[in-house]
Amino acid sequence: MTSAPAPTPHRTRLRTHLTGRPATALAALLGATLALAGCSAAGGSTETAVDTTDLSVPAPEPPIGTDVAPLPPVETPDGSGEDYDDSPETPFQDVATSPLSTFSADVDTASYSNLRRQVNQGVAPEGVRIEELVNYFDYDYPAPAAGAEHPFSVTTQVAAAPWNPEHQLAMVGVQATEAIPTSEGNNIVFLLDVSGSMDEPNKLPLLAESFALLVEQLDEDDRVSIVTYAGDNQVVADSVPGSEHGVLVDQLRSLRAGGSTGGADGLRTAYELAEKNFVEGGNNRVVLATDGDFNVGPSTPEDLTELIEAERESGVYVSVLGFGMGNLKDSTMEAIADHGNGNYAYIDTLAEARKVLVDEFGSTMFVVAKDLKLQVELNPAAVGSYRLIGYDNRRLADEDFDNDAKDAGDVGAGHSVTAFYELVPPGGDSPASTSPGADFMTVHVRYKPPGGAEPAASTEVEFPVGADAFTSAPTADFAFASAVAELGLIATGSEYRGDASLDAVRERASRAVGDDPYGLRAEFVGLVDAYRRLA
Repeated sequence: MTSAPAPTPHRTRLRTHLTGRPATALAALLGATLALAGCSAAGGSTETAVDTTDLSVPAPEPPIGTDVAPLPPVETPDGSGEDYDDSPETPFQDVATSPLSTFSADVDTASYSNLRRQVNQGVAPEGVRIEELVNYFDYDYPAPAAGAEHPFSVTTQVAAAPWNPEHQLAMVGVQATEAIPTSEGNNIVFLLDVSGSMDEPNKLPLLAESFALLVEQLDEDDRVSIVTYAGDNQVVADSVPGSEHGVLVDQLRSLRAGGSTGGADGLRTAYELAEKNFVEGGNNRVVLATDGDFNVGPSTPEDLTELIEAERESGVYVSVLGFGMGNLKDSTMEAIADHGNGNYAYIDTLAEARKVLVDEFGSTMFVVAKDLKLQVELNPAAVGSYRLIGYDNRRLADEDFDNDAKDAGDVGAGHSVTAFYELVPPGGDSPASTSPGADFMTVHVRYKPPGGAEPAASTEVEFPVGADAFTSAPTADFAFASAVAELGLIATGSEYRGDASLDAVRERASRAVGDDPYGLRAEFVGLVDAYRRLA
């Protein structure tokens, strides 16, 4: 095992012009978009607020000091409900008997934008995955130097746990290189759900405008195919040059919803097209857009992941974009992305579409590290017990870390992955029992290079976390990310939330907003206020 070279300062991930239109009415947002039809994503807008900044709910402000317990779920008007895979949270582990903690990297962000949508609607959040809340935001981790041996760096920091000062909180941040791993073109298949369940303003119309933004990023070296599915599937476009923006956008805006949802057949057709038009060394990807409500043919997460796993060895990746509400099948879409070497985002506004498909185009589309796994080895001289916060459905058996046949998360260019461990000193809640100068842990990272034949051999890198990682003055990134994690503990009703409170979350987050050129951290502070008013 080798240690990675010291990284150079991180260059903030490029984001271009998040729009500043309020999201009080989606129809108005789409109307404004249609009025600007044909405008390029490289246009001259310089506004920095996001569409969801206004999260106000018309209710009186609770008095300072009032906490908000998790609210009961609210049934949707049509009674259909939304499906989530709420994995039980993992309890504290004894280092003496379980010194290893192993999990798959996660770069999905769907849970945060879905929580924002639910709070904005005035309903209780469901399906909250804490790691996706934390990983929604950018952090100023140092990126690997140009020409570095490994395509990522690891940053660690330890401080007192905000919701339990007698415990410690360790932050582990993995920052991927922003260098795009290929100069070859994109071969992208848009797989679009046009079934009857998509016939809502926040579904198919928003979907069409979202993909129109993506089209504007492509050029003559790229190829786009479009497959639609309802009761059956139809090839709308086959290998159209990405420079044909007008043709592709017209096809997107002409889509109409109706019929049942045969998603499995659509997936097969999309993979066939992607493989037929395969670009050696390029980005070959299916982008699935749906509410996940498959009701014809194979439809369970298990059925669909079996299909996806059979196809992923082809070298075609998958991204999943969720739309809509009421019958959102979050568990199905997460399963497809996780088993298809892909990522999953939830699109609740056009600003979120711009963030995912324009501003984060490189990280969404181009993988720089495949099957990235982390194994944290805790030191019993410094830690008595510990708990990984979140990642509850991404835990791996310890022996899976060295198993190259075991699938794990893929990390795109510029992506970062953040994980928090809550640590209890060896003598319980008495830090004096910690051995002076003892390392807290060692972070082992295993990954495969993108592309190449399967099964590819992996590489392991290790990063010791020494006693000097502890600080009584954590960085603004640590403060903000821990505030997001604390909101997750509250929203999930975690058994281990200790003294977590929305007052503490808001205070710490507001002090750590920092430069915030795109308003995402300020929006989070507003989200905390809106969540308080739900009670």
